Amino acid sequence: MSAKPLAELIDDCIAPALAAQGFAGRAIVSLWPEIVGERLAARSRPLRIDWPKRRPGPGEAAQPATMVVRVEGAFALEMQQLGPLVVERVNTHLGWRAVGKLVLKQGPVAPPSAPARPAPALEVAAAARIDDQVSPIADPGLREALARLGRAVAQRQRQAGSGRE
Repeated sequence: MSAKPLAELIDDCIAPALAAQGFAGRAIVSLWPEIVGERLAARSRPLRIDWPKRRPGPGEAAQPATMVVRVEGAFALEMQQLGPLVVERVNTHLGWRAVGKLVLKQGPVAPPSAPARPAPALEVAAAARIDDQVSPIADPGLREALARLGRAVAQRQRQAGSGRE
């Protein structure tokens, strides 16, 4: 069994939850700021996509879905005005006319997670000590992975120590 990137495993884990909300994948949810822009994304979140109950017959065009979006109360009017633009951007992202209209649900929207601030650089002596400890390992991939782990542990210990002062 080989190691897999975490992103591949997360897709498999959250796919059933997203499917229950009508999303085929995590793209709309995770790329919401890129699809609608940072300003709209800060005040809204996609909740679900309601697909039509009836399948189209032969020769009939498929009916587009309805996307339900949670919007902060004061921002709902502006989002209503921008609804056609949001629908167009979502459809452009998906590559087909999947969404036909938006339904807005007013409610609190969690603020987007703040980007992690970069950690201060590890001291040269500590980094050299870690490199010396892993130098006997023959496999270069394993050696580098253990060195990264050692640096991360040392970094956390350093941050924890500076937080107690």
